[in-house]
Amino acid sequence: MRYHRLGRTGLLVSELCLGTMTFGGGGGIWEKIGNLDQEKSNELVKGAVDAGINFIDTANVYSGGLSEKITGQALRDLGIARQDVVIATKALGPMGEGINDSGASRYHLMNQIDASLERLQLDHVDLYQIHGWDPVTPMEETLRALDDIVRSGRARYIGVSNWAAWQIAKSLGLSELRSLEKFASLQAYYSLAGRDLERDVIPMLKSEGLGLMVWSPLAGGFLSGKFTRDSKGEGRRADFDFPPIDKDQGYDAVDAMRSIADAKSVTVPQIALAWLLTKPAVTTVIIGAKRIDQLKDNLGSVDVELTAEEMQTLDACCALSPEYPGWMLERQSEYRRDAMAGKAPSS
Repeated sequence: MRYHRLGRTGLLVSELCLGTMTFGGGGGIWEKIGNLDQEKSNELVKGAVDAGINFIDTANVYSGGLSEKITGQALRDLGIARQDVVIATKALGPMGEGINDSGASRYHLMNQIDASLERLQLDHVDLYQIHGWDPVTPMEETLRALDDIVRSGRARYIGVSNWAAWQIAKSLGLSELRSLEKFASLQAYYSLAGRDLERDVIPMLKSEGLGLMVWSPLAGGFLSGKFTRDSKGEGRRADFDFPPIDKDQGYDAVDAMRSIADAKSVTVPQIALAWLLTKPAVTTVIIGAKRIDQLKDNLGSVDVELTAEEMQTLDACCALSPEYPGWMLERQSEYRRDAMAGKAPSS
């Protein structure tokens, strides 16, 4: 297991992060995603920590708060020292029926950080994240609330999830202007079958030094190897078709990964995770599991080494089509690259 800095902070997190969306269950989508009880959740937490994972991610909306409760209790049941784990949670979604029981307002965030800490049985979380974009609350209100949460000691760092590149860039400017705590990381969807992040978000992350936490690295199970053009497969993706992907391109990805996996005597999911772990912009990849054997398979990805040729094959199978202004930026930057290389300008 390797460890990376979370953005520009001094916090070191494991390259794999245990996601707890499968903890708890209940009604609606949570029953489809996972309904692990305390005992089975404890087994996964122990397996992850024993393998060197020091990063655990949850959210208040997961199973209506039950995931946080189970996560906190697992740390106590297993006797895991607080200083040995980095705990992240998120807030935004509805946590009640009241009109102010959702969003990124000061009102909601101040209530939810305290509720999350109570469920987790902790006095602070290490990373507190906004779970998505709130079109109602002014950005500065959200940032000031997060700054107060850090200053109060209830969180060590702040992060964001599912924001566009311009929104994150704007927030960093506001935080700089107002001397507020800045986002250390972005949690976002990224997989071999879903590479939209590469257009604007990843260049922005590299420019501004934010860490990238990848959610749904197997595209909701589509890249597990169970889904082919001839088989619908089984598991969560069969019942809960999310995140949306171009399935024809996804099948191309599975075919390419299977060929490499067979040659290396590893599994298709391990190749999918290893591809992400090789990407320099990626800080950590969040893995979720319903069974200990699934977790162990995912853990094996850290030992898979992909050659430059194999990476090129995988990159090519699901390459993004050129979009403006990307193709114009690339074309016009050739002048400066040629100049640095001592080449005559091309016409």
